[in-house]
Amino acid sequence: RQQKWKSSFSIQAKMPPCDFVPEKYESYPYEHMLKIREQNLSPALRLYYKKPLLLHQGHMQWLFDYQGKRYLDLFAGIVTVSVGHCHPKVTMATQKQLARLWHTTNIYMHPPIHEYAEKLTSLFPDPLKVVYLTNSGSEANDLAIFMARLYTHNFDIISLRGAYHGGSPHTLGPTSIGLYKHPVATGLGCSTTMAPDVFHGPWGGSHCRDSPVQTVRKCSCSAGVCQANDQYIEQFKDTLNTTVAKAIAGFIAEPIQGVIGAIQYPRNFLKEVYRLVRERGGVCISDEVQTGFGRTGSHFWGFQTHGVVPDIVTLAKGIGNGFPMAAVVTTKEIASTLAQNLHFNSFGGNPLACAAGAAVLDAIEEDGLQKNSMDVGTYMLLELAKLRDKFEIVGDVRGKGLMIGVEMVTDKDSRQPLPYEEVSQIWEDCKDMGVLIGRGGLYGQTFRIKPPMCITKKDVDFAVEVFHTALQRHADKAA
Repeated sequence: RQQKWKSSFSIQAKMPPCDFVPEKYESYPYEHMLKIREQNLSPALRLYYKKPLLLHQGHMQWLFDYQGKRYLDLFAGIVTVSVGHCHPKVTMATQKQLARLWHTTNIYMHPPIHEYAEKLTSLFPDPLKVVYLTNSGSEANDLAIFMARLYTHNFDIISLRGAYHGGSPHTLGPTSIGLYKHPVATGLGCSTTMAPDVFHGPWGGSHCRDSPVQTVRKCSCSAGVCQANDQYIEQFKDTLNTTVAKAIAGFIAEPIQGVIGAIQYPRNFLKEVYRLVRERGGVCISDEVQTGFGRTGSHFWGFQTHGVVPDIVTLAKGIGNGFPMAAVVTTKEIASTLAQNLHFNSFGGNPLACAAGAAVLDAIEEDGLQKNSMDVGTYMLLELAKLRDKFEIVGDVRGKGLMIGVEMVTDKDSRQPLPYEEVSQIWEDCKDMGVLIGRGGLYGQTFRIKPPMCITKKDVDFAVEVFHTALQRHADKAA
């Protein structure tokens, strides 16, 4: 047994070549950085890994640490680096604007905000043609909820359990993950309803979701019928009939839940829910913070994959490739309610942000990144599904395009989460072999794979081989 354990450790996947040479690291020593972290930075800012990474430079899908070691970034700064670290087009556009005009606030006109508003809204269907720019996803969702209440003159907001919509006092209401909840009053008027999780929820089968990989659960549904969807819709109706007022302000949901681990709903769930919400006088908010900008591959916006048109859409993260910006896109009618009194955002829509955002849209189109998300993401999902079939602890592989979740379990029958320490060891092994992956799920049991959209199939081969090696090490140790 000892020999088998040693032999699996000798497996080393070959990292694809990269001709980029990082600059020499010249900042503080690693130990001094840790000391500053301990003394001067909030302990709320938690670090990944037993020995935290000290990163120095980025280039497209690659990150380099202070010693020059290269890593394949499969988490993209938590789904934020959309077109690639330091993408030359975005870098150049930002540098050019930096030398021209940084900031004026919205009391004056400047070209970038108008150019960007036209470019961004052209990508939305009618009547979603009015944008309000902010600085973060929490801000955008906060404003969307505020606008929904102003417009409808109602108060109740419904969200799905397992959702993450931000960490501000307003957005902690529709956020429904215990780890983010603090023991203070937040989110008054927000109610949650059962998430239609077809892997972990009470209902689910083998045809439910819009993904090249389905669950290992069996179902007896005939073509065009989804019993799981019907049951989850009944749960939503139950929430409408028991928990909220007869008239509601709205419903907010991500097209694919992000933080909780790329949870996908049955295909027609959102379509039916949107109809029920509008019957109650509410508006429908699509949180595209993680699913927007072509990441799902088949469409530019996640809501399009569900065949719906929301009333309000929120954007952040990949919108600026890491530059702090966000947006709320809505109809002229809903937007006008905010103009009845003064609402002001000092930095929202500043010239630098708009220049970065416009360059991101250009890069997505010119580099063919939506198609790349579809092609490379589908390839990765199918390769990861082979590992699910091989290893008992890989319970579910799911997602669409380059928004992927891999859920780890003790066994496929129980679907119980693999213990945190065991998931952590697999995760640490991947990092040591040069692959950075995110974590999610209520118990940290799900790997989140959401890389810069420029990754290649060769990168996927390397990443899957690394993951395979880490899984085999776990199996050998368990034996």
